[in-house]
Amino acid sequence: MTQIFFYHNAADRIGATAALISRAYAQRKTLLVYAPEAEVAGALDRHLWMYPPGGFVPHVRGDSPLAGETPIVIADSIEAIPHSERLFNLAPHVPPGFLRFTSLIEVVGREEADRLAGRERVKFYRDRGYEIRYFDLTEKH
Repeated sequence: MTQIFFYHNAADRIGATAALISRAYAQRKTLLVYAPEAEVAGALDRHLWMYPPGGFVPHVRGDSPLAGETPIVIADSIEAIPHSERLFNLAPHVPPGFLRFTSLIEVVGREEADRLAGRERVKFYRDRGYEIRYFDLTEKH
């Protein structure tokens, strides 16, 4: 059964996602980022070119001919990408085909619309018997 992880209260959802992706890459994990909204996909793509500072996180868009051999793929569709280890969901809805992935990572920001959509996804997963692990990204000063 797919393991589900919710990272919530992200002050910067794209930045938090990039940090999590960087950690996964350091662990040699392959992953797919489901980002059907062009603005979100573009923002993450740009962020990964700069994060971590002085580092490099190899990634491509889903329509790249290198998508099958690149560890991190940002795509607006899940079906055509062969990765099945980790799925990052940056859509406001449950990603189609998430069952084939070992792990599903949801990153939820602080905006009300994002929080409400996140709660709906939690309810969907919980109603189907998935165990959900939560991580609060609130900055502590």
